[in-house]
Amino acid sequence: MSPRSLRIALIVSVLVNVFLLASIVGGVAWLHAQHPLIGAGSLRIAGAELPPAERRAFRAALREARWRMRPVALAGRQARLDASQQLRAPIVDQAALSEALARARNADIAIRQELEGRAIVFVATLPQADRTKLADGLLRRPGAQRPRECASRDGSETLARLSPVDANSHGLGSCP
Repeated sequence: MSPRSLRIALIVSVLVNVFLLASIVGGVAWLHAQHPLIGAGSLRIAGAELPPAERRAFRAALREARWRMRPVALAGRQARLDASQQLRAPIVDQAALSEALARARNADIAIRQELEGRAIVFVATLPQADRTKLADGLLRRPGAQRPRECASRDGSETLARLSPVDANSHGLGSCP
């Protein structure tokens, strides 16, 4: 190998190592920043604000409720598959499609009802400060900033604890 090719190989190796190191550091920083959970339900996102011990117990309670509802979830998945097949058919059977969508909707509602019921039982055992954290978490959308107080247009009253995204969607303008 010529000195020139060795120099090029060394430069490429250094660049690759710098890239790998930067990606590792970036990944660790992202995990430590506690970004919202992607694809998580609003209850689980709300529970992210709890102290670690309560957060683990809360998530375990939700996981156990989801496990109990697994047959219902599978029935809902089958109903969506049935609806998908109806939509792909050359001629749509409206009654069958409507029935499949109703089964999927009912399964989703049953799962949510079970999860919320389990969450209610759990949060009843928490101190008020932790329940307040959960309440704030429920108001926040994934990826949105923390809720804060926003005044009405004329500034006469505080309307609600809204994120800037919610404030704008309600025509309140930006929160100061």
